[in-house]
Amino acid sequence: MEQAVEYFAVFGGTDFQINPKYSLETTIENYVLNKYKYLRNDVNMLVTGKDEFSSILTGLALGDRRTNSAFRRANVEFDEGISLVDELCKLNILKLEKSLQSMSNLEDQYTVSEKLLFNIPFVRFWFAFISPIFKGIRDGNYEEFEKLFQNRKAEFTETIFEQLSHELVKFNLKDDSIYSIGRYWDDDIDIDLLCTTKKGVAIAGSCKYTNSKVKKSELNNLKQKCKDAKINVDTFMLFSKSGFSSELKSQKGENLKLFTVKSLKSLI
Repeated sequence: MEQAVEYFAVFGGTDFQINPKYSLETTIENYVLNKYKYLRNDVNMLVTGKDEFSSILTGLALGDRRTNSAFRRANVEFDEGISLVDELCKLNILKLEKSLQSMSNLEDQYTVSEKLLFNIPFVRFWFAFISPIFKGIRDGNYEEFEKLFQNRKAEFTETIFEQLSHELVKFNLKDDSIYSIGRYWDDDIDIDLLCTTKKGVAIAGSCKYTNSKVKKSELNNLKQKCKDAKINVDTFMLFSKSGFSSELKSQKGENLKLFTVKSLKSLI
């Protein structure tokens, strides 16, 4: 499943006939880098060829997904940036996400920057790794791409792993319809997953796409975030690429659910 997640992070939303016997890097070279000139035209048509769109999308693809951060990276003013984002949402390239501040009992809440999600994983991949360094790729020099991709691959894939974790929660809770699901963030706190069911069960989750097992400290960290945000939680969920420590697994029960990348198989 790890391979499937990493392939989906790159090729999701395309109709490429991928052969999984080849490495992800080889597949990217064969299907994307070697065909850059053809794919560039397809992507330009999708985003209507606006240079301003490219700047915003590049700013989002490897950033923290906050609108304000993307506008700074793209060097555009807020009003112009919001207008561009509205157009990109209408084109179904992006979708806006708001922090689930309604689950917080903080008295002095303030408006935080919205976040943005790519609707098509491949478009995010393109603007993260292809568009910013297109000249070398266009000229057949892939060295810069290879270095950039290896340095940012895990971080890049974690966002997709987080989104798939949300889908897994929806799938597992099908008998108890979800009232709301999303994320919480403010200037100091980020919580990967927050969910409330129609039965009133509050869930908080953390997603880690690393080569290390998740330890009890991650659960403690999540609990502290919820405490600081004054969010009352009934069940904690942890999602890990590489499994969990024995100490953490021993605490699994009604109030703590543990999922690995293999758990995503139920979504297929």
